[in-house]
Amino acid sequence: MPASGENFRVDGARLWDSIMEMAQIGPGVAGGNNRQTLTDADAEGRALFKSWCDAAGMSMGVDRMGTMFARREGTEPDLAPVYMGSHLDTQPTGGKYDGVLGVLGALEAVRTLNDLNIKTRRPIVVVNWTNEEGTRFAPAMLASGVFAGVHTLDWAYAREDAKGLTFGDELARVGWTGEEEVGARDIHALFELHIEQGPILEAEGKDIGVVTHGQGLWWLQVTLTGKEAHTGSTPMPMRVNAGLGMARITELVHEIAMGHQPDAVGAIGHVDVYPNSRNVIPGKTVFTADFRSPHQHILDAMKAEFQERAPKVAEELGLGIEIEPVGHFDCVTFDEGCVSKVRGATERLGYSHRDIVSGAGHDACWINRVAPTSMIMCPCVDGLSHNEAEEITPDWAEKGTNVLFHAVLEAAEPVDGL
Repeated sequence: MPASGENFRVDGARLWDSIMEMAQIGPGVAGGNNRQTLTDADAEGRALFKSWCDAAGMSMGVDRMGTMFARREGTEPDLAPVYMGSHLDTQPTGGKYDGVLGVLGALEAVRTLNDLNIKTRRPIVVVNWTNEEGTRFAPAMLASGVFAGVHTLDWAYAREDAKGLTFGDELARVGWTGEEEVGARDIHALFELHIEQGPILEAEGKDIGVVTHGQGLWWLQVTLTGKEAHTGSTPMPMRVNAGLGMARITELVHEIAMGHQPDAVGAIGHVDVYPNSRNVIPGKTVFTADFRSPHQHILDAMKAEFQERAPKVAEELGLGIEIEPVGHFDCVTFDEGCVSKVRGATERLGYSHRDIVSGAGHDACWINRVAPTSMIMCPCVDGLSHNEAEEITPDWAEKGTNVLFHAVLEAAEPVDGL
């Protein structure tokens, strides 16, 4: 963006007020939010967001996955628009900022363009993607996945929640089934602002994370089969302990991730132990190894090493083992041109920054498959997210939104010599 616009700033107080007002919808029990996708609270949040977009002079489109697209017209309406946004749905015990900052920061950027009477050649679209969290209807990033052709619409509509309710039926119930074909929109570029959901930026005192990559992921579900027996009367050498096997494989996952540094991570997450009784040696354990890396060759190498070594651990203990891949997405390299716009805006604004890898999945990761995309991150206190205690400062929110504003303005091509 030319130098004459470097002094433009968003209204940080207005942004913060909007975030706090949205947080009143679907309150949690400990200061955060429970605004899960396609609940009545989600519908109420969507209606509030739409009212704000209407007041900002934008037109609203909705696709068949319920994703909301609020458009600010450009001077050349036939040009592909620049998109920015994130999601408004939350975890059951979610914070007030995860996703919400990206949507309302984008809205604030449009409000600031209006305040300054800035016109752009390209239209600008603020997007609220449906079901990013995936907590009610798995998987995560469902609507953006359909948009990018990763999932089919029929498959998405058939996803069920814990009560057996389907995504398609609940989307219709809350009144947000749009008529627009999913994925039909042209996107010149997409920018997503998000809290880091990790501790790096705060620990290093950086204002902004310039996101260059998104981690790929393998979820490998392991089933170990041993023999249930009494914990008190079974001699140690005669045990076939599936719990012991899980413990050793937990250490193996950590060892593999540490052997592929930097940036690789691994852990055991979901765990079921059978029969899960105090005085019974576990006869079966089912658990998931989660491996992530921003580099595809490292991600695949960790998976291969695990699949080679975990059966040997089981064999040593006399256990049966099955390993089933239950989740995967490839590593993401964000568009160099979009990343450059984010980095340039950050430097012109005088903010401290560093390049960073997104450790979590985001809608931008799927959209990167079909359009040039990048992300902007701001710190969050103690790196805490997916928790009602999630917190950011108004200053962090404002700085992240200022970077979003300037990167999008450059991509949308301001007119009148700005």
